[in-house]
Amino acid sequence: QVELVESGGGLVQAGGSLKLSCAASGRFFSNFVMGWYRQAPGKQRELVATITYIGITNYADSVKGRFAISRDNAKNTVYLQMNSLKPEDTAVYYCNCQGQYWGKGTLVTVSS
Repeated sequence: QVELVESGGGLVQAGGSLKLSCAASGRFFSNFVMGWYRQAPGKQRELVATITYIGITNYADSVKGRFAISRDNAKNTVYLQMNSLKPEDTAVYYCNCQGQYWGKGTLVTVSS
């Protein structure tokens, strides 16, 4: 069982930045593929970014060049640095582990 707790969401103006964190329980965090997903009101949950245990990253086209996913295996934590935020980035952001485990989410609101 893996528990995930997200933090760092909030209200920011367009063009601003936020950094999300996801703290994970579990002994084998460094072996896990971690990801960030988001769900905007009235829309389906979508992939934002993933990172493998050796640091290979993958991004949705909509966030490439603006967002960066990273991880600190010593702290069992994965991060999402979000820059140049747009109103369309407004969503609840969820941390995911191995495609199986989900956090409860953190709300990001970008005002125009």
